[in-house]
Amino acid sequence: MGIEYITLLIVLSLLALMAIGIPLGITTLTVSLATAILYFGERAGFFIVAANVSEVLHKYELIAVPFFVFMANVLERSGIAESLFNSMAIAGGRFRGSVGVQTCIVAVLLAAMSGIMGGEIVMLGLIALPQMMRLGYDRKLSIGIICAAGALATLIPPSVVLIVYGLAAQVSITNLFMASAVPGLILASLYITYILIRVRITPSMAPIYDIPETGEPFFRRMRHLKGVILPGILIGSVLGVIYSGIATVTEAAAIGAVGALVVAAARGELNWIMARDAMRQTVLTVGSIIWLVLGAVSLIGIYNRIGGGEFLRGILTGLDIAPIMVIVVMMLIVMVLGTFLEWIAIIFITVPIFAPVVEDLGFDPVWFGVLFAMNIQMYYLSPPFGPACFFLKSVAPKEIELQEIFLAVLPFIALQAVGLFLVLFFPQIAMWLPNLLN
Repeated sequence: MGIEYITLLIVLSLLALMAIGIPLGITTLTVSLATAILYFGERAGFFIVAANVSEVLHKYELIAVPFFVFMANVLERSGIAESLFNSMAIAGGRFRGSVGVQTCIVAVLLAAMSGIMGGEIVMLGLIALPQMMRLGYDRKLSIGIICAAGALATLIPPSVVLIVYGLAAQVSITNLFMASAVPGLILASLYITYILIRVRITPSMAPIYDIPETGEPFFRRMRHLKGVILPGILIGSVLGVIYSGIATVTEAAAIGAVGALVVAAARGELNWIMARDAMRQTVLTVGSIIWLVLGAVSLIGIYNRIGGGEFLRGILTGLDIAPIMVIVVMMLIVMVLGTFLEWIAIIFITVPIFAPVVEDLGFDPVWFGVLFAMNIQMYYLSPPFGPACFFLKSVAPKEIELQEIFLAVLPFIALQAVGLFLVLFFPQIAMWLPNLLN
């Protein structure tokens, strides 16, 4: 049987198993094991799958994931998000759309403290959404701001998406962090610009945040920023030791985990119950991630061993189109896969195939990693899967329907597409900081 038919059979098997409700990690592991046994026999097949799994579990950089997840869980339970939001909302003063703008800024800070998207959207949905609705903000605008700004965690360092991409593509995670910083800030700036323009056109969409504190003189309002000091020190410490080369990403993640405990203790929020809950949620989150990693790695390992990787790379490199259009095709493939696969599976299934093609075409895999993360960010908002929309729905008032959330994020998906094309056609946007610091 030719490799093209094997490829089709693998895809159909994956879809069939997912359709009957089997978790994705188990699905990919089952298909990879079945393929290995059919091709290499029972004993050799089991050995090959085990070897693939063992290789990825021995990667030192993977340890950064539980550290960053633990840091996010500790900070989530220590009241940092609410403190940040209140401080920034007051310091922003009285201008139309101020609360929406401050929500975007807080989202960037939370992204730099967590690296994971789900918890951030839940926090913003619990804190910012009720505030904006109470103030009379347009509901769709409020929903779109929270989903889009919350999804910045896929791109703003220390993004777990970039860590996993770096492992799959075998490129420097530090360089990925440096390359993604500017595009992440550009996206946040696009959101803020859209908010300010939209509320200027239709003032009723965003009433002014009129409380006594926002009317204070500028320097007096700055006193309310004391809630930003400890998170700012933590962010600066984690990213500073990475960018300066003092510590690896894994070591910086450990610093962040310890720093989160220090911040929680300084706020008087550190206790055994909080630490236990943070550790429990970390185990659950990392456990689900690891299962997805194991399944995807074993599947792509077997597929490459039977010649599938060369088959797909041959198709991509054989396309009679400009090299940059090959990158566009890869992005479209990721978008399609995002309608039925988790992002971890997408990375480990596609990146080992895409990365060599990207280098053969003369492009930088670090730049491609930023594009990939931006594409994943669009997938987080896009129907029918749209994890960000489902996360917000889980904490939103009952009268907010899922269809309304999907409609509300459409303008922000368009802004994400603008950011993606900027980085696609102007690679220096992403590569400026790595080139400056390396």
